[in-house]
Amino acid sequence: MRWKGRRTSDNVQDRRGGGAVKTGGVSVLGLVVAFVAWKFFGADPQQAYQMTKQATQQTSSASQTAPENETAEQKEARQFVSTVLADTEDTWTPIFQQLGREYKAPTLVMYSGATATGCGTGQSAMGPFYCPADQTVYIDTDFFKDMRTQMGITGEQNQTELSRQDQAGDFAQAYVIAHEVGHHVQTLLGISQQVTQARQQASETQGNQLSVRQELQADCLAGLWAKQTNQRTQFLEQGDVAEAMDAAEKIGDDYLQRKARGSVVPDSFTHGTSEQRQRWFDRGFSSGDINQCDTFGANSL
Repeated sequence: MRWKGRRTSDNVQDRRGGGAVKTGGVSVLGLVVAFVAWKFFGADPQQAYQMTKQATQQTSSASQTAPENETAEQKEARQFVSTVLADTEDTWTPIFQQLGREYKAPTLVMYSGATATGCGTGQSAMGPFYCPADQTVYIDTDFFKDMRTQMGITGEQNQTELSRQDQAGDFAQAYVIAHEVGHHVQTLLGISQQVTQARQQASETQGNQLSVRQELQADCLAGLWAKQTNQRTQFLEQGDVAEAMDAAEKIGDDYLQRKARGSVVPDSFTHGTSEQRQRWFDRGFSSGDINQCDTFGANSL
């Protein structure tokens, strides 16, 4: 993935090293794989709205600059995240204009260990997530290391830590960010609010089915982002799309449940199967058309 030397976003807050709630750092290496990956593409929207908005003021006061004594690896991660976020802004701004709307870009917060959010305290164990209450994406960038190691999502071995960001799994990481921004798009379009209301009146199984459709739509929107960004910048390299497909496979509900306990319970799925996640990402990538991402109107997922 070619990402260096392009525009970066001003909507990134870097709280690594200060300005946020700290709990001593939560290691993802000791977590159950199924739990980590269930949270991999964001906290459940219903839970997000129900969590306390305990620290919204703290969120706005956090440092927006690079942390003190920033390492080369941290700088690389910050520049990468800022570039991908800028790409999402450049994709969604004209699409919203075509829809007769204004795109309000989300903030993206990088943190370590734990941080205050509009949806309560965010922790490393949650993985990257979007909080609709403050319209912010939260990422502990150590999770990207987990993608390359514990979850085994793409990546060459025996590389320096600095070079991995550029050579191994970078597009899978961009896919994570684009998926979370997809939830922001759903919030701006009122989709998330409709799902939340519908889930309040639904059974647990029906609520899970709505969650699956919402997550698959975010996958499709991530594919759309990749398509349109590549048309503008030609940033994709050979193997990049395969990285995204590999990631989509390994965070499918069926894959995770089978890996964790040897069997699957479809009624408990909240994000979709591996095949579904791959299919909807590919649908967005193949079409580049937001109208092709209507998972709620689809008879078959």
